Amino acid sequence: MKNILVVCLALVTALTLIAAGGPDDSQALQGTWIPVKGELGGQPMADAVLKTITLKLNPSDYEVTVTSGPEPDTGTWTLDATANPKGMRITGVKGPNAGKTFPAIYELKTNTLCICYDLSGAKRPAEFKTSAGTQLFLVTYQRKQPN
Repeated sequence: MKNILVVCLALVTALTLIAAGGPDDSQALQGTWIPVKGELGGQPMADAVLKTITLKLNPSDYEVTVTSGPEPDTGTWTLDATANPKGMRITGVKGPNAGKTFPAIYELKTNTLCICYDLSGAKRPAEFKTSAGTQLFLVTYQRKQPN
């Protein structure tokens, strides 16, 4: 009887974490990401610019480096995996975005991460697209594979 109770409790806990997006998304997002496609306010970003950017996600903090930039942008990130689409909040701590908060949405498919940020800080985007006259920034990243 105790064994059945323990198995049921473990199953309920696992299902709750999966349904909430729990630590699985947070752990799955950790790593180094390279942008392969980007769009800002309805305009595509040049491949040459994208190739200079690297995003590193650690358990609760991030670092964005631009090879031609003066200093990295660092801060924290949190998830709302229960939202639809899944939500993210990025808060700059040091660098060009210090003191700014960007609501975002994200979608993770294996080694591809798509994030749509609202650079105005106003509200979480509703969909994965940008349009002229907005400060929406849509980026598709590929996970950098270890050498």
